[in-house]
Amino acid sequence: SYFLWSTMPDEPLIALADRGELHEPDVLRAQFERLLKHPKAKAFTENFTGQWLSLRDIAATTPDKMLYPEWEEHLQWSAVRETQLFFEELLKQNLSATNFVDSDFAILNGRLAQHYGIPAVHGVAFRKVTLKPEWHRGGVLTHASVLKVTANGTSTSPVLRGVWVLDRILGKPAPPPPPNVPAIEPDIRGAKTIRDQLAKHRATENCAGCHTRIDPPGFALENYDVIGGWREKYRIVAERKDWVNNRVGPLAKYLAAWQYGLGLPVDSGDALPDGRKFADLAEFKKLLLADPDQIARCLAEKLVTYATGQPVGFGDHQTISQILMAAGHSDYGFRDLVQAVVMSELFRKK
Repeated sequence: SYFLWSTMPDEPLIALADRGELHEPDVLRAQFERLLKHPKAKAFTENFTGQWLSLRDIAATTPDKMLYPEWEEHLQWSAVRETQLFFEELLKQNLSATNFVDSDFAILNGRLAQHYGIPAVHGVAFRKVTLKPEWHRGGVLTHASVLKVTANGTSTSPVLRGVWVLDRILGKPAPPPPPNVPAIEPDIRGAKTIRDQLAKHRATENCAGCHTRIDPPGFALENYDVIGGWREKYRIVAERKDWVNNRVGPLAKYLAAWQYGLGLPVDSGDALPDGRKFADLAEFKKLLLADPDQIARCLAEKLVTYATGQPVGFGDHQTISQILMAAGHSDYGFRDLVQAVVMSELFRKK
């Protein structure tokens, strides 16, 4: 009840527990399905995505209005709702957990589709949209909500996003930086690239070990700006003569100009520590999907941590493997994975 509803159990659950029947596998499965179909299960969607994907931090930063004037409350709400509805679709349809890395569909409304450059989607209501490769979307890594919470209000950082991907998607968190190692601040004026700065950082012996793991996932996401929009060049503060001409049509003269220019082109390619190279996020996602077990394992561990309130310890790895085995027959169907967590001894006895 607290796992799926974030509140106290109802009378049917209490009655089953009083009769000592709740531990029986068939009863437990039936109650899992009942609770998950109940409207209270929206708490699971909101609270788990809030914790796992850091959606609770969506309002922690305010994008620079000069660089990102299109960001507003409706777009922010739409971005979070997209991720929640995508999560629910995978759960309801028991789709593979690998869809969190890449999917051939998105759940969009008109405002978000406009933001993503996807045509023929209008109105406030959300609907399932089949994606095309040229739209550069698919999976939570391309959701505006995730891309915003992994950036600050002015610039993106491959370090911040790389750390996030290692922890939340791969379950291989990077260690904290060694003492006395300065942080890197990207030069948003375009005088120096973050890639150049990180290359110098990697050249330091104390930093190279971690940054060869951290930086590649972060660079894979560099084509997405602070608010999750696709970019091929960085936005920069510019003089009026260099402002982007984004106001066209009969009402253009009545609209305020967007006061930013375009800087250096984005380079989103890199190589993983094992030497495998990628040119962009699409190729990077293929490398991640080559090991679906690791993606499912990370998600299972996040679910167990959320459900029990305790991190997964060394002695819990065997149980995690059993959870994966139980969900493996459906290619790690997300609903099966959540059910396997509920059925596990780790959840019932920890």
